[in-house]
Amino acid sequence: MINVLFVCHGNICRSPMAEYLFKYYVEKKNVSNKFYIESCATSTEEIGNHIHYGTKKVLDKYKIDASRKTARQITRADYEKFDYIIIMDRNNLYNIKRIIGEDSKNKIHMFLEYAGLNRDISDPWYTGDFRKTEEDIIIGIKAFYSYLEENDLI
Repeated sequence: MINVLFVCHGNICRSPMAEYLFKYYVEKKNVSNKFYIESCATSTEEIGNHIHYGTKKVLDKYKIDASRKTARQITRADYEKFDYIIIMDRNNLYNIKRIIGEDSKNKIHMFLEYAGLNRDISDPWYTGDFRKTEEDIIIGIKAFYSYLEENDLI
């Protein structure tokens, strides 16, 4: 089982979009039984809130129901539970380290690093551009999945 945790600031836009689109992707590849996938926040600002309507609109295009998803914050226990902690931007890294300490097991990765890109996934909470966020997340999903395949992890 590959345990994957997607992380962003509030867990209402980018990380739940990545969580549900990755679940959708591995389901289409018929390997969903090999994954446990969640998402969470680094902040407490949105805890208990449902996903942003912009993220819901993106997921609706794929007929993905995320109505039961509510925001939660990352915990120290998550660091032990998950094999991959995939973050959306550099600020997430700073905030995660405040909560869990150092990444001694090299589990934390920038999402787009798997695609060979050295940049953040912009936060649509601020940009309003959920389409661009969706595009970047799909790039990240495909690259991350390819990384797992190429390393015989799936």
